[in-house]
Amino acid sequence: MNDYDQPDEFERVPPFDLEAEQAVLGSMLLSQGVIDRMIAMVEPGQFYRPPHQTIFTAITDLYGRSRNPKVDPITVGEELARAGELNKIGGGSYLHHLVAAVPSTAHAERYAEIVRDMAMLRAVIETSTRAAARAYARQDTAAEILDDAMAEFQGAATGASPLEVKLSVADRWAAFLDELQAGNDPRALDTPWIDLNDVIELKPGQLVTVGAATGGGKSLLGMNLAAHVALTRCRPALVASMEMGGSELMARLTAAEAGVDVDRLVRRRLSDHEWARVIKVNDRMQNARNFILDDSPNLTLSKIRARLRWMAGHGQAAAILVADYLQLLTPEGSSSGVNRAQEVATISRGLKLMAMEFEIPVIALAQFNRGSVGRQPLVTDFKDSSAIEQDSNVIILMHRPLAEDGTDTGPRAGEIDLIVAKNRNGANGRVIPLIFQGHYGRLQNFRRDH
Repeated sequence: MNDYDQPDEFERVPPFDLEAEQAVLGSMLLSQGVIDRMIAMVEPGQFYRPPHQTIFTAITDLYGRSRNPKVDPITVGEELARAGELNKIGGGSYLHHLVAAVPSTAHAERYAEIVRDMAMLRAVIETSTRAAARAYARQDTAAEILDDAMAEFQGAATGASPLEVKLSVADRWAAFLDELQAGNDPRALDTPWIDLNDVIELKPGQLVTVGAATGGGKSLLGMNLAAHVALTRCRPALVASMEMGGSELMARLTAAEAGVDVDRLVRRRLSDHEWARVIKVNDRMQNARNFILDDSPNLTLSKIRARLRWMAGHGQAAAILVADYLQLLTPEGSSSGVNRAQEVATISRGLKLMAMEFEIPVIALAQFNRGSVGRQPLVTDFKDSSAIEQDSNVIILMHRPLAEDGTDTGPRAGEIDLIVAKNRNGANGRVIPLIFQGHYGRLQNFRRDH
């Protein structure tokens, strides 16, 4: 046991629960199904022992990095050894000790609650100590000391850091004036479609839902948008895909960037001319380390959140998240009494909260129900839940004006409409026509100029 576990006889020990901290980490090492829940409940800094903070970070990094993560005492030990941290945490034997210390992984949430409660108690003590020191030194007025202490207490209760957050109008005013003078919100993202940019901006904290019928082009739009952010604007982007695997995602991306037929790419039947086009985008694709395609099976909100944290931890904080698609996300902790509409509502609300937590636009692709086939879609056409409409800041409905027989041979052959059905910061009802190039995996502008 280290010095911080065995205090001096006269030292007052901050509250912590060694067994609970060990049980949380041991549960994560024993069961990968626990890791999602622990990531959602606990932050590294809430562990009292610094080695436990290091182990927690190593587990979450290892878990978030791989499509099929293997998390156990041996793999985590290797991860720590590569980082030069293994001896600092007590060696590989300590990881096996953590596993042996777990009474039951079924109680992992309770262990995490204890760890979190102890961290909150320590935060209360630290806040009280700072306030008392300022009061004894008479550094500020009583009102100022009390106000700061109350803000810190509120932060301890909510998990926020209110001393670092500027919430008043006075705090926000200068930055707002800068935005007005710049003529745009510097945090907002544009899209690759000029006419759509005249109507909407992709702002931090927004949930933007894009709806389409089966095969209606929503995955194509999502990939085009993410590629624009990552490859053209050079901002990190995450695509969390439950719809397609990594090989298919790469084929669509390559087809759109190189201008080659996606079907020929998928079938590996490229002509010499098409190969030449692929080679032209080689450097661009090889350097696209900021473009993350996560096609992990059974994606949940917690897994996506873990991936976002992993990106931020590696200096590539995501500027946008594309979730493809909403109704395919695996519900977390659902019981037999919860119906499908409630599950989808929970997922929709979770994506909205994720947008606010990471301060990025989240683009949720969503599928229409079968009743929308053959007509212009409505916001009420989303499959499984009406909560999607309520949670979204912006809703874009995709509609292909096909001929009466359902083929792409009508007067508007090769076109697709983006209908801005909801827009909290702008005009509703605008219809943006684009060129549908499904064989190239992309949507194109009608006009080329800015």
